[in-house]
Amino acid sequence: MPHSPEEKKRVLARVRRIRGQAEALERALEAGADCAPVLQQIAAIRGAVNGLMSEVMEAHIRETFGQAAGSADQRQARVAEVTALVRSYLK
Repeated sequence: MPHSPEEKKRVLARVRRIRGQAEALERALEAGADCAPVLQQIAAIRGAVNGLMSEVMEAHIRETFGQAAGSADQRQARVAEVTALVRSYLK
């Protein structure tokens, strides 16, 4: 999770934009909009969520690997954690 005030502000702004996009999609669906604009809105939301995921993941990686080295087991556990995170993101 982003911890600096700047990072937190940026992430919250992204979440608010995503919420706005989702609300616009809901209104379009309720209004019976054509498929093409609905699909375009869904793609835009997916892109926004991917951008949010990327930003939070980057902050997590910086936090995880920016810490003091620690034992070999601790380093290996951190690498395994980040690897699992990246794998789940790429699914």
